[in-house]
Amino acid sequence: MSENSLSTMPQNKKIFLDGIWSNNPGIVQLLGLCPLLAVSATLINALGLGLATLFVLTLSNLVVSSIRNIIRQEIRIPVYVLIIASLVTCVELVMNAYTHELYVALGIFIPLIVTNCAIIGRAEAFASKNNPLRAALDGFSMGLGFCLVLVVLGGLRELIGQGSLLRGAEMLFGNQAAHWTIQFFPQENGLLLAILPPGAFFFLGFLIAIKNSIDSKYAHRAKNISLKHPTPELVSETST
Repeated sequence: MSENSLSTMPQNKKIFLDGIWSNNPGIVQLLGLCPLLAVSATLINALGLGLATLFVLTLSNLVVSSIRNIIRQEIRIPVYVLIIASLVTCVELVMNAYTHELYVALGIFIPLIVTNCAIIGRAEAFASKNNPLRAALDGFSMGLGFCLVLVVLGGLRELIGQGSLLRGAEMLFGNQAAHWTIQFFPQENGLLLAILPPGAFFFLGFLIAIKNSIDSKYAHRAKNISLKHPTPELVSETST
């Protein structure tokens, strides 16, 4: 393994962890909140839109990075939007052909992927300044992080609001998934607020609070470890 490839491994790991956790577009950057809150009433709806966004974000980053040296600065944003819109159109046509019921359920939020700030933002902030491999990794990690937030939020809302998980799985996975629904308790005993728009805000805030709590816990632990095992620089500063 070359020295250059060894040096890029920590960078690639940081890019991946940024998208999944440290700089997650859903619960850290708070981008794409409109689809995040609107379609997350069920796990399957959330998964469908999450996978579509993951695909568009990964490929748009890859294409933007590949042509970054031939795009004039004055027209870069319209070009990014054109690339993203083309990819979204492909996703929309495929979903309409193969997962029509899910396509109808998601409605306007599929074409609205074009205006998702997370996608345009990554094209401008990262893909236009890095090589295609790193840009694709960034797009994949950001898209996966957004998809995971959607799925967790959709699963929580469906479970608490309707007492089930994987309701409507056949819309995404075909007729063989018609019996995948898991019913934990009768739907009439569910919390109606969970599947209403205000419930989405409450559950998103709950997820953000959990993440912040975990980050705070690990930061406190890292501080204690550094005090018990100080680095030479810290020892020299303390002695002075």
